[in-house]
Amino acid sequence: MSALTTKLVRDLWRIRGQAVAIGLVIALGVLMQVMQSGLVVSLDETRRAYYERYRLADIFAPVTRAPEHTAQELRNLPGVSAVETRVVGQALVDLPELDIPIRAQAISLPDIKKARLNLIYLTDGRSFATNRQDEIIVLQSFAQAHGLQPGDRISATMNGARRDFDIVGLAMSPEFLFAAPPGEMIPDDSRFAVLWLSRPAMEAAYNLNGAFNEALISLSREADTPAILRAADQLLNKFGGLGAFPLEDLASDKFVSEEIDGLRRTSATVPPIFLAVAAFLLYIVISRLLDSEREEIGLMKAFGYTDWEVGSHYLKMILTIAGGGAFLGGILGIIAGRALIDVYLIYYKFPFLVFRLEPLSFVVGFGASILASSVGGLVVLLRVFALTPAVAMRAAPPPDYSRSGQIGKSLAAYLDQPTRMVLRRLTRQPIRMIGAIAGVSAGIALSASMASILASFDKMTDLTFDILDRSDVSVSFINPISSQSLFDIQSIDGVIETEPVRIVPVIFRNGRLSYRGAVNGLTEFPRLNRAVDAAERMIPMRKDGVILSSGLAKILDLHPGELLTVDVREGRRPILQLPVVAVSESLMGSPAYMELAALNRVLGEPGRVSGAFLRTDEKLQGWTYKQLKEMPMVAGVSLKSESRGAFQKVVDQGAGAMRYIMALIAGVITFGVIYNAARVAQAERTRDLAALRVLGFTRAEVAFVLLGELVVVTLLALPLGALAGYGLTFAVSQGFSTDLYQIPSHFNVRSFGQATVVVIVAALLSGWLVKRNVDRLDLVLALKSRE
Repeated sequence: MSALTTKLVRDLWRIRGQAVAIGLVIALGVLMQVMQSGLVVSLDETRRAYYERYRLADIFAPVTRAPEHTAQELRNLPGVSAVETRVVGQALVDLPELDIPIRAQAISLPDIKKARLNLIYLTDGRSFATNRQDEIIVLQSFAQAHGLQPGDRISATMNGARRDFDIVGLAMSPEFLFAAPPGEMIPDDSRFAVLWLSRPAMEAAYNLNGAFNEALISLSREADTPAILRAADQLLNKFGGLGAFPLEDLASDKFVSEEIDGLRRTSATVPPIFLAVAAFLLYIVISRLLDSEREEIGLMKAFGYTDWEVGSHYLKMILTIAGGGAFLGGILGIIAGRALIDVYLIYYKFPFLVFRLEPLSFVVGFGASILASSVGGLVVLLRVFALTPAVAMRAAPPPDYSRSGQIGKSLAAYLDQPTRMVLRRLTRQPIRMIGAIAGVSAGIALSASMASILASFDKMTDLTFDILDRSDVSVSFINPISSQSLFDIQSIDGVIETEPVRIVPVIFRNGRLSYRGAVNGLTEFPRLNRAVDAAERMIPMRKDGVILSSGLAKILDLHPGELLTVDVREGRRPILQLPVVAVSESLMGSPAYMELAALNRVLGEPGRVSGAFLRTDEKLQGWTYKQLKEMPMVAGVSLKSESRGAFQKVVDQGAGAMRYIMALIAGVITFGVIYNAARVAQAERTRDLAALRVLGFTRAEVAFVLLGELVVVTLLALPLGALAGYGLTFAVSQGFSTDLYQIPSHFNVRSFGQATVVVIVAALLSGWLVKRNVDRLDLVLALKSRE
């Protein structure tokens, strides 16, 4: 081992506390890079393989009723490789142990050996016999949620008629990676079922003998998707086409895609922040080390070591810390990725999902760590090159404090000696103090922003389920019905208040921009389900135009006063030109609103409703649900309490749990910044502190001289960190938001208070660790000149 290598090991051991703290910051950046890149690759590749193996369709073309021979016309379209038709319908599953019926989607399925598109993965049991119309296959996640197995019998209401079925198999499907009830955005295995039946059974149940109501289309690689969508719509329009849409508009695929895109964005933005902080800390530590080893550098050059040899010695120290942190981050990233894979399997129904390591993430993580650390190292090398042996071996010229002003001089007479020492250091080295304040402010800003994001998720839950939706139950009907039918619901014992709604599926268009969604027709002054503005004030429904949610307005790039094209996909399917009259706040989905009567008028269907929001008597809820279950017009019943519980589970245990990881990382970085600031101050003043002890200062007074500086820096950093955290909150909330849900930017006193607690705890812990080192100082060794 060479002399410089021996010195390198000795120096690393001497600054081991700072090296470990900096290495952990680097490790966190690499951890996020490796974990999130691996999750992106794992989800994306598994999804692609799953879609290909089970032949998920590229285009879905729903229609009211089309004769079977129309499928051949679709097959003749240029670029179409396969077409399969099926019958799809809504259903209600009745389980004896539940008061409310469970919403389900019933789908026809040909013989598994003959199926060409949208195959299922049979996990238990067998396929149904084509000549048995009472046998079904059930979605595995729903069956497991209710303890159902092959051989069990269930009842379901289809098209208003009640039927009994034998479960012969359980299955998974790439079409239902994200299983949520129709019209909802919250997955809940216990509240949504998929039932696969034979084609003859479905045709009989929904009166579609010799016809279909959905075509599945697979495309060749060179196909022009927009052209085929237009051609399919032209063919199916005369049969009540509801608008063909590509795979990326399928609700299940959209949820998975948003999750993958969110991980991809985070992996590209968060790790560089950590690495920049680590590079800044490394530069401070190494530059202070150079100042303290000035004479040693001169001696090494005097003994014949070249500038490159001496400079590379300190560069090796930087690279050792960075490389060690990157290696640790890579290992932790693999462990964290494998742990999160199990979480994703809960919410995305893949048959399997194995964490796949992305080699490029290691290369990027290690490369970025080394590059970020080397930036500060280059500055260090320049300083080493500039020192000649004669200059380096002389004591450094004392700093010039003549221009530091008289700050604090008037207070000197009222302060004791240790306090004056703290004040002098703060006023005579302003640049160094500003750097320390900036570092601690960055930690406060990061902690404050993450505390705000935690509060924003709670705010989103409260706004969605307490302010926007004040109902207890929502009911949907099989088809739009006369509003007079609501009197039947209002007359049920236990129903206190009823509010009608009409939800119309549409395609919103603004030039090239489009979005498949729905217009919600509400009463003029709704009470149970409302639209609100940014101040959470109720927005009355308008008869002269449509109100867009903020998320939808952003997607379509529309503002109040502009015209919106609304392509209605039910009934007569008119194409409407409606003015945008207001923008409302909405955190779940991207809805649009209009006054109910005005919506029915432009559709040419007066007095129609598709559902209702109910406020019920808690004591009579069981009876109320039982009566709703018996109504043939009811297609689904949803309890707000169950929806809220499912949503809370998703954000706490599912993908939303990533915010807790980010908050933990923010706390670690904050501690690393403060601890390094304290250790750097200790390293710079070790000799001075030892001298104070020899002069008779107590350990408490010596610690006060050192830690008083940390206290002042932390207190000055708090307001600056609050301002930076306020701005960072908006950036982070935008990063978490997607087209499907928006995280509000919610920075308040409580969030700043939580961040302040984190900073104070980090400062106290750092101060305790540093004080312990000061108390253990070997006075003789500290006062010796280092040779």
